[in-house]
Amino acid sequence: MFNSIPDKVLAQMSRLEAQDVRDREDGTPRMQRLRQIPPDTGRFLALLAASAPPGHMVEIGTSAGYSALWLALACRATGRRLVTYEVLPEKARLAEETFRLAGVTDVVDLVLADARERLPQTSDISFCFLDAEKEVYKDCYDIVVPRMVRGGLLVADNAINHRESLLPMLEEALSDQRLDSLVVPIGKGELVCRRL
Repeated sequence: MFNSIPDKVLAQMSRLEAQDVRDREDGTPRMQRLRQIPPDTGRFLALLAASAPPGHMVEIGTSAGYSALWLALACRATGRRLVTYEVLPEKARLAEETFRLAGVTDVVDLVLADARERLPQTSDISFCFLDAEKEVYKDCYDIVVPRMVRGGLLVADNAINHRESLLPMLEEALSDQRLDSLVVPIGKGELVCRRL
C-alpha cells in the first residue's frame, strides 16, 4: 500500500505537510492552522483501516484532508469508501481541493456537517478516525461505539498531548467492557479501541 502511493496523492501530502509546518512556525491562529497528524500516524491509520472488518469507514474532523488521503489508500486497497465530516466551511473547501487534486474523489465523500448530527443514522461502522475539537470527543465516542461492527476500530488522535482534556473519555474507553483499548505512542498519541 505504501510502496505504490500515487504521485498525485504524494504531491498533495507533501503540499499539506509543508503548509502545516509553515502554519506552526508563522503564528497562524490555531483555528486557521491545518493541525494535521504527522506522516507516521497517517501510515498507522492506513494500516489499521485496511485491516478493519467490512462496514462503513468514517472520519470526524477533515481539516484540509491530510489524514483522509492516508485513509483513501486503505479504501483503495479494500474497495471501500470513506465519509469524512468537517464543520468549518473554509476547511471543507481546502479538503475538496485536496481530494480533487489527489484524484481520490472516487473513494472519499466529504460532508460539511457536524458528525454528531449525521452519525446516529449510520450503522455498521468498521473504522472511525476521530480528530476534531477535543470538547466533542466524548459525544462522538458515545455515538460511534454502539454503532461499530464486531472487530471495528475507533482511533482517537491526541490521546497523549491532550490527555488532560480527554481524560474522561480516555478513562471510559480504557475500562469499557464493549472494547479492547489502549493508547499507542505514535505521533500525538492514538487511542485505539476495538469492538468486542
